[in-house]
Amino acid sequence: MRDDFLADTRPHQPVRPRGGCRGWVAAALLALVMLPVFLCGLGLVIYLVFLPQQMDILILGLDARDGEGFVSRTDSVMLLGISPARLRVSLLSIPRDVFIQTPGYGLQRINTINVLGERQAPGGGPELLAESLAASLGVRPERYARLNFGAFVELVDAVGGVTVDVPRTLVDNYYPTEDGGVTTVRFESGLQHMDGERALIYARTRYADDDYRRAERQQQIVSALAGKLVNPAYWPAALAVLNRAVDTDLTFGDLLVLAPPVVLSGGRFDQLVIDRDYLLGTGEGYAVLNYEKIAPWLQGRFE
Repeated sequence: MRDDFLADTRPHQPVRPRGGCRGWVAAALLALVMLPVFLCGLGLVIYLVFLPQQMDILILGLDARDGEGFVSRTDSVMLLGISPARLRVSLLSIPRDVFIQTPGYGLQRINTINVLGERQAPGGGPELLAESLAASLGVRPERYARLNFGAFVELVDAVGGVTVDVPRTLVDNYYPTEDGGVTTVRFESGLQHMDGERALIYARTRYADDDYRRAERQQQIVSALAGKLVNPAYWPAALAVLNRAVDTDLTFGDLLVLAPPVVLSGGRFDQLVIDRDYLLGTGEGYAVLNYEKIAPWLQGRFE
């Protein structure tokens, strides 16, 4: 009997499909990839069911160098309104030369209120300014963050810089230097990637136009910074700067609560710069807010 015949008559072994192990590995890898997506989606659903309250944050840029402390005028005043229910983020800039009613002091220039509060008690600047905004605009910020020029530079550098679309060429021949002199700075129109130092110059320059356009530039930087902070890879470095160089009463829990609206907006905020269209003059020559004109924009954005 031939060997090949015997071979043909032996019972056949079941053929195992090739790639079985690889299929299981692929499925496991897919599960690992999808698990964070599922958890994020579940977290968002829980967030939307148990919506946190609206939070308004006072952002103060201090005209102070390192070592000068917080008894300093504010170079910029912004209100950041975050509404989890609407997944909306709003940003309002108030000119530094506007006068508002200040409890205990009457009508005061807004950029001096931080100094008045700090002279009352260390840390009293943001509190007095928050009370003044509540009395004037009807908006009482629950949290604050204030930083000087050095902290601003660190924070921008912590996220690897920001990219800003410069709307037109800017030339400022009187930009102040550290030694009390001036220098010329220039920004070409178009997309510009800026490190912390360059972003600070862009946010501060004003002799090419005016304080209102400067406030718009500051909002650009804040929006670009928020857009970078969407990436969790930058969080450790940014939190380190916040802990070391920024004075704030925001907690880590606050940041987790505020993250979804900021992330989903991608840095695209509802923005308003209070300019001449929203100001009135007094008999003494002071610029005050036109509350009737501002009120409709505040509704639904701030509380």
